[in-house]
Amino acid sequence: MDQRIEDVLEYVIADYIRTAEPVSSSAVVQAHKLSVSSATIRNWFAILEEEGFLVQPHTSAGRIPSPKAYEWYVDRLGTATPTSAEVKLVKHAVTPSTDIGTQAKQIAKACAEYIGAAMLVGTNESDAYYTGLTTLFSQPEFHDWARVVSMGSVLDRLDRELTALRLKTYDAPTVLIGNACPFGAGCAAVVLTIDANAFIAAFGPVRMDYKKARNILVATQHLFCH
Repeated sequence: MDQRIEDVLEYVIADYIRTAEPVSSSAVVQAHKLSVSSATIRNWFAILEEEGFLVQPHTSAGRIPSPKAYEWYVDRLGTATPTSAEVKLVKHAVTPSTDIGTQAKQIAKACAEYIGAAMLVGTNESDAYYTGLTTLFSQPEFHDWARVVSMGSVLDRLDRELTALRLKTYDAPTVLIGNACPFGAGCAAVVLTIDANAFIAAFGPVRMDYKKARNILVATQHLFCH
């Protein structure tokens, strides 16, 4: 793919993650001060649609990323590197004298709003904890009541779906998008196994801030490794 088209794809994904609004060609030109016309961007949008990276949700000029685009975006982000503020957020969340499961729950509670997603913690064979549902349902996707009902059905079977995560080990923060996510094709999760009996995950719609989620889980991993 042409580097300029890749850059435009990254702009569209980042802008959509931030705004939850379909991104138009003129918005891309203006927001990123590009030296090409809106017509050129529309041509590139057409190429990206043909290759399965962008979707036009209705007759408006805007485009939104596909699950394939988010997978590409995560690869493009490269190695997750938490900021000093993210490291501090995780470190200050925990009570050092508590067990690892309790610490994971403390991190989940402290970081859900920052990531803009719900957080899940699974410990032992059956203990499940989740927090941040208010944050999750405040996302623009859930202004549509049908999406709320759909996500509600996911939460109803949450304990069952967590079994799929317990069966695997995620030695590094792992992004599961769409069909790869055990919670459903409209969902995404970033999962980290923190010891033999526990994992922590950020969970939400496919439009997730993967950079923040990965950074927080890397900071979590570093905390438990030292």
